[in-house]
Amino acid sequence: MSKLERITVTLPEEMAAKLREAVESGAYVTTSEIVREALRDWSDQQERRQAALVRLRTLVEEGLASEMLDGPETMGRLLEKYRAAAQ
Repeated sequence: MSKLERITVTLPEEMAAKLREAVESGAYVTTSEIVREALRDWSDQQERRQAALVRLRTLVEEGLASEMLDGPETMGRLLEKYRAAAQ
């Protein structure tokens, strides 16, 4: 088991009450258990967010490196194509 370190956290009364209620209901054994679970969830969320940012940056870089199309020219070609298809 990893080494434990004691820290002090100050919470609003409402949050502290929710922690105590969860322990009193038997959902958790200690308030520390709740905080550890919350930190694990937060850490997982941060990792997912970081992975999404890396993926987004990769997509932006791929887009910037790809062949750029001229907007008005491309729109003109598309309009011609769909006008011809509509006739």
